[in-house]
Amino acid sequence: MVKIGLIQTRSHSTNQKGISEISKILKKLGRSDTDIVCLPEQWLKNNEIRNPDIEFLEFKKIAKEFAMTIIPGAFYEVTKNRTSIIAPVIGPKGEFIGRQEKIHPFGYEKGNVNPGKEAKIFNTACKFGVIICYDMVFPNVANTLVKKGAQVLLSPSRIVKRGIEPWQMYVQVRALENRIPILAANVENRRFGGNSLIIDLAENNKVVTTKVMKLNGECGTSKKFDLKKYEKNRKIRFSDSNKFQ
Repeated sequence: MVKIGLIQTRSHSTNQKGISEISKILKKLGRSDTDIVCLPEQWLKNNEIRNPDIEFLEFKKIAKEFAMTIIPGAFYEVTKNRTSIIAPVIGPKGEFIGRQEKIHPFGYEKGNVNPGKEAKIFNTACKFGVIICYDMVFPNVANTLVKKGAQVLLSPSRIVKRGIEPWQMYVQVRALENRIPILAANVENRRFGGNSLIIDLAENNKVVTTKVMKLNGECGTSKKFDLKKYEKNRKIRFSDSNKFQ
């Protein structure tokens, strides 16, 4: 069994204030033996992280204290030659173990963000992939991660209120397509619509359906998953997929 969680954030006046408040939620999840936690995309005030080791020092300490993997969100990374949106991953020893780049910049991002080229697998309490917001719209991102061995997908997102309904549909469909649980974190404030999602799957007489849990307000929650139970169903699902033109 693996215990995986989400944190839904609201707006804070400064990065320091936001990180301080969210650290309290992370510690609470850590005390409940949560193994992996995911936060939303661009939830900090300036949406840019210049030095992750310094700005997320408190998160690194919490990850080490509770042997917990933390995806602190997804943010702009600006270097001399490149601007990307990245989701760093803090491993259970309190150090960064890798990062996922956003593969499909959305709308206004396209003009100044370089798209990522690889969907990566991380392996701590289980094998997982990270899908950053708009990447959820594209079936091949989730499918590639699952075929590389992901057992669960986590998605830092920032969805405006008018986009919540289609977003919820995308997340559920990706879970059904790939027979895999998905946890998607969102920001909740006057502009962004919250409703962070934990999508589990249930089967009744060969019919697979989604079991949906939604978050409300700034909070964190986690759920235990027996990830092995999806493997047989996933193999059957993929074996039924025919090549055609």
